[in-house]
Amino acid sequence: MNDGFLVVDKAGGMTSHDVVAVGRKALGTRKVGHAGTLDPMATGILVLGFGNGTRLLQYITDGDKSYVATIVLGTSTVTDDKEGEVLSSADASGVADNEIERVLKSMIGTIAQRPSSVSAVKVGGERAYDRVRAGETFELDARQVTISQLDILAIRHLDKTTEVDIEVTCSAGTFIRAIGRDLGIELKVGGHLSALRRTRVAGFTEKDAVSFEELKAQKFTPLALADVARVTFAVRELNLDEVHELSFGRPLTENGHTSIAAALSPDNRLIALLKDDEAKAKPIAVFAATN
Repeated sequence: MNDGFLVVDKAGGMTSHDVVAVGRKALGTRKVGHAGTLDPMATGILVLGFGNGTRLLQYITDGDKSYVATIVLGTSTVTDDKEGEVLSSADASGVADNEIERVLKSMIGTIAQRPSSVSAVKVGGERAYDRVRAGETFELDARQVTISQLDILAIRHLDKTTEVDIEVTCSAGTFIRAIGRDLGIELKVGGHLSALRRTRVAGFTEKDAVSFEELKAQKFTPLALADVARVTFAVRELNLDEVHELSFGRPLTENGHTSIAAALSPDNRLIALLKDDEAKAKPIAVFAATN
């Protein structure tokens, strides 16, 4: 398969680029990208696209995502996670459960969130995390994100700290580390993440994933473009006449909705992405030879 997708369960201690590098070797192509960076500390779903699959990655990256994480109250760090230098410490063992619940509940919805300073956001043309590691100190501007789910799974009061396990569903661009940081700031005890796992990216979950070891050993079956399109977009099943029309670059009759539609041939090939414009469904990207 020259074009497709592979969902990998990234292990801790490696970068997303490390996974892409192994993916290039395993898939036999340099044309490999991923849908959304995971920090080295984080584990979980990393969607790889290869060949023409890389042209669909932007749409998957823009989809919502789900995570599970553990927040440690009582310590703030420069990276907002356990790998960063400690900035402050406080006794957080007595923080009230109802206060934790109150603050986290206030984050549900569309909010202004300040990204972690060690995020992949670019500042002056450089990644923020590179500037922090070079010794700079700064705060990024807040941006609008949407958190549709923020559930508390468990609260543990320990000797000097309190640990809070959470499950989050959110829009692209949301920083889970910022949730832990902001909870600690609001409660005046500091906070950071000790664990972070991504469980879903758009329509892809853990059940779709292969392990990093399986990726290295080339023990996997990639997902076809058409199968990925079916879980990412509205679907338009083409007849042979419509496939023929697209082969000449001609628009089709309207899809009848505002969403992008994946146009699939009778033999289950992704032919194009279509979007309604001026009472026609026009191709905005073509993925397969159609004649």
